[in-house]
Amino acid sequence: MTPQQIVIKPLITEKTSIQKDDFNQLTFEVDRRANRVEIKKAVESAFDVHVAKVRTMQVRGKVKQRGRITGRRRNWKKAVVTLMPGQRIDFFEGV
Repeated sequence: MTPQQIVIKPLITEKTSIQKDDFNQLTFEVDRRANRVEIKKAVESAFDVHVAKVRTMQVRGKVKQRGRITGRRRNWKKAVVTLMPGQRIDFFEGV
């Protein structure tokens, strides 16, 4: 898989913004089949940074209901990537 197929999108929330500022960690939605080593290589090649650690978790889709019809959101994988000291990735700087 290519780095664009492994790293689907960055997750930008209030909590991830605090993690980025305080701990130099970024959060991405990644392909469910990718492992930690593949995610590390994909982030390093896509953003030209050095990664210290990768933590992953499986996020289960919520059951949603609209009237009598029930459905389910899809399951997905989240990766929290810790960068080496001095490394940065700027997504929305200057916007």
